[in-house]
Amino acid sequence: MLDAVYPITAEQIAQYQRDGHILLDKVLDAEYIPPYKEAIERTVAARNKETRALQDRDTYGKAFLQTTNLWEHNAKVKEYVMAKRFAGIAARLMGVERARLYHDQALFKEAGGGITPWHQDQHYWPLATKNTITMWMTLADITADMGTLRFASGSHAEGYLGDIPISDESEAQLRAFVKRKGFKLRQAGVMQAGAATFHSGWTLHSAPPNFSDRMRPAMTVIYFADGTRVSDLDNKNRVSDRDHWLPGTQPGDLAATHLNPLLG
Repeated sequence: MLDAVYPITAEQIAQYQRDGHILLDKVLDAEYIPPYKEAIERTVAARNKETRALQDRDTYGKAFLQTTNLWEHNAKVKEYVMAKRFAGIAARLMGVERARLYHDQALFKEAGGGITPWHQDQHYWPLATKNTITMWMTLADITADMGTLRFASGSHAEGYLGDIPISDESEAQLRAFVKRKGFKLRQAGVMQAGAATFHSGWTLHSAPPNFSDRMRPAMTVIYFADGTRVSDLDNKNRVSDRDHWLPGTQPGDLAATHLNPLLG
């Protein structure tokens, strides 16, 4: 299943290119989810070190439990992250021949977890390209009140909006920007296990709190176009990301380390 080609229409590709995001059903059929969900949950439990109560965390800490590069620590998770099926979707949506892995991350929004403030993912990424994309897959059946992603359609066309990391400040500043620009907001409602959104690294997005009494288990995989070079390290988060996900590289180098295999 993980090597099977997922059918995408020309209309869906055009929709993604226009809006900067798209929701696709059955990216992985629900029947195949359980062993990967179990492996991801087990790896998160082993590697996530957050022990504070929700009320004792800042806004970022309340948003989700974030655990990165799970594929390095669990063989079953590695199967999932390296799936040609997912990378093939990413490449076709971006309109490129081949995609490389940037990194994976589990984003588990706890019951009662807070908002995910408005932000651009690529603020963090030292990648000199517009061709970046995140797959955000739910590992369980979820509803909008559990904190599915909300997108500002077309906002990716604005490009880099500046050094605005996820924070209370990004929520206020970028929420006002979205309102001023009049972007249409789109949020997934009901998502079945194995459904996924794909969004550009420049697409403004956020998520409401998890109002339910259940965990929202989401797994993400981030890709970029093969041939991409490392960008200027013009904020501290890009320096940190370079050190973690593109070790040993300098601005102008090809983004193609042992952590960035060619997947699709």
